[in-house]
Amino acid sequence: MDLKKLPLQNLSRHAGRTVGLAAIVALLTCAVYGGMLVVSSLQSGLASLEARLGADIVVAPADARTQYDLSDVLVEGVPSSFYMDKSYVQKVAAVEGVELAAPQYFLATMKAGCCAMPVQIIGFDPDADFTVKPWIARTYGGDLGDLDVIAGCNISGGVGDQIQFYGETCTIVAKLAETGTSMDNAVYGSAETVKHLVEAAVDLGFSPLAHEDPQQVVSTVMVKVADGYNVDDVLGSIKLKVRGVSAVATRTMTSDVADSVAGMSGVIQVVFGVIGVLALVVLVVAFLVVGRHRTREFAVLRVVGASKRALSGIVVKEAAIISAAGAVAGVLVALVVVVAFNGALENALGLPFLLPDAGAMALLAVVTFALAMAAGCGASYASAVRLAKVDPGQTLREE
Repeated sequence: MDLKKLPLQNLSRHAGRTVGLAAIVALLTCAVYGGMLVVSSLQSGLASLEARLGADIVVAPADARTQYDLSDVLVEGVPSSFYMDKSYVQKVAAVEGVELAAPQYFLATMKAGCCAMPVQIIGFDPDADFTVKPWIARTYGGDLGDLDVIAGCNISGGVGDQIQFYGETCTIVAKLAETGTSMDNAVYGSAETVKHLVEAAVDLGFSPLAHEDPQQVVSTVMVKVADGYNVDDVLGSIKLKVRGVSAVATRTMTSDVADSVAGMSGVIQVVFGVIGVLALVVLVVAFLVVGRHRTREFAVLRVVGASKRALSGIVVKEAAIISAAGAVAGVLVALVVVVAFNGALENALGLPFLLPDAGAMALLAVVTFALAMAAGCGASYASAVRLAKVDPGQTLREE
C-alpha cells in the first residue's frame, strides 16, 4: 500500500466530507482576509485624505462657516460656493510662519439643464498650488487650457469627452486615479476656467456671487507652515492679524475621520475575529468527529504495518490539502467581494476607502494563507494524536 497517495485517495473517496471541511476553512480565511482588506482600505483612505489636503491650515471667508461645515466641503466634497476678496491671499502670506499660501476657487454646479451633473468644481493656480498639482501630476503632465478639466474617477465620461457646466462646454483631458476621498467626485480646472464658469453661472441667473467681480475673488487659501513654526501658533496669528476670515487647522478636520476609522476598524476586527474563532472551533470539532468515525480505518492500517507516525502524517497531510484548497477559495471570495463592492462599502461606512495596491493585497493574501494552513493543520492535531493511539486489536474486536 502506498501511504503517500492515501491522503488524496481518502479525500477523493469522501468528497462530501472534504468539501465540508474545506468550506469551513474557506469561511475562516474569508473572514480574516476580508477583515484585513477592509481595515487596510480604511487606513489607506485616511492616509490618502491627509495627503490630499496637503495644507496645514485652510483659510475661508468668515461667513462660510455659517453656511457650510468646512470639514464637509474639504473632506467629504460637499458641493459649495463661497468667496472672499483675493487680497486675502497676500494678507495670509504675509503672516509670520506661512511658507506657502495658495488660492482655490469653488463652484457648485446645479442639478439643472445647464449642467451635466451636480458636482464640486475646484479651481487652482498652477503657479502657486501645492495641494492639487501633486495628485494631478500622477495622471496628467500637460498644461490646462481654458475650459480643460480633470475629472475624478467617479465622474462620468472619459478622456476626450465633453461635459457641460452652466452652458459652457468643457473637455475632460484626464481622469484622476482613485484616491478614496472627495477628489473622486470632483472636477478640477485652472483658476481661469473656474472664473469663466462663475461668470457663465451669473449670466444664466445662477449667481454664486453677491456683487463681487469673479476675477477678484478666491474661495479658500491653503497654507503650508514653514519648518520651525508651530501650526497652532501660526493659526493663532492668522486669526489675530487677518480679519474677516475663518482659519482651521486641517488636522482638526481629519481627526474626527481618524477617530471614526479607528473605531470602525476595531469593530470590523472584532466581528471578523469572532467569525474566525468560531470557524476555528467548528473546524477542530469537525476533525475530531471525522476522526472518531475513522477509528476502524486506522486500526486496519496499523494491522498492515503502518506506524503511528505514518498515521499522524496521513491526517496532517489531509488537513494540509483541505486547508490549502479552502484558503485559496476563501481568499478569492473575499478579494472579489471587497474589490467588486468597494464603492458600496465606502458609501455604507461613510469613510475614506482606498484599496491597497496589488503588492499589499498579495502580501495580505500570503499571510492569510499561512494562517489558514496553520489553523487547519493545528485543528487536525488532536484528531491525529487520537488516531495514532488506536489499539488495532481492541478496535477490530469491538467492530
